[in-house]
Amino acid sequence: MNEKLAAATTMGAVTLHVADLDAMTAFYRDVVTLQVLGAEGDTVTLGRAGAPLVVLHHSPELGHAARGSAGLFHTAILFETQAALASALLSVAQRAPQLFTGSADHLVSQAFYLNDPEGNGIELYWDRDRTEWSWTHGQVEMATLYLDPNAFLQEHLTEQAAAGATATDAARIGHVHLSVGDVATARDFYVRRLGFDATASLGEQALFVSAGGYHHHMAMNVWNSRGAGPRMPALGLGQVDLALPDADALGELGERLTHFGTQVADDGRTLTFQDPWNNTLKAQLAA
Repeated sequence: MNEKLAAATTMGAVTLHVADLDAMTAFYRDVVTLQVLGAEGDTVTLGRAGAPLVVLHHSPELGHAARGSAGLFHTAILFETQAALASALLSVAQRAPQLFTGSADHLVSQAFYLNDPEGNGIELYWDRDRTEWSWTHGQVEMATLYLDPNAFLQEHLTEQAAAGATATDAARIGHVHLSVGDVATARDFYVRRLGFDATASLGEQALFVSAGGYHHHMAMNVWNSRGAGPRMPALGLGQVDLALPDADALGELGERLTHFGTQVADDGRTLTFQDPWNNTLKAQLAA
């Protein structure tokens, strides 16, 4: 049995249960600078260059999760250029500055943080080239250094980007960061069972995991949720998609999860399962 996820595994779209579909659609379109790719019934799909990134599902019957619950910490959208990231950051500054929560240079990346109107965390970021990342004994060096958003805009916001020339540039979900009850359980599920590699750890506070030598495709922390049990139905995270490169990789994942006793719904094209906190994940072939 293959113990690892395929190296070419990437992240797919993130689905959110939302109370106000129109307002959230406008936010992700006008502030985050995604494009509406489709709207059908209670669901709106937004993305870039035809690739779905965020799926909003209208769920007015749900309430907000209790404080301290497990769930989404942030959805991280990866831009291909600093100019495109600067354009999105300018949009946040102009249209929703009150929702901006901070910025950081993580050595491997430059990142800017905000919340959407319903409290879901968002990271907008750009990666440095992999040749600039530093690894020691299989662990990637990351930090949280000061990053001045105004200086970033001054340096990278080109006239073309400010005018919206990068609005259709490709972007993707680079990683998804979850709030969980404890790191040991997260490590058992995401590394031992699911098959990610652990790439960084902050003791019992946070764990970062990836496939194929990326700095992290997923992360789990207990900063707001230590001791949290399984989630109850609530607004916020609905589903995290994983994109696997081929049918063999999908089959191997299904075998591994079944081996460890994880209940999997397998329709022949996708695998749907839950982590120990009832966060739903769906693995499917990359488009």
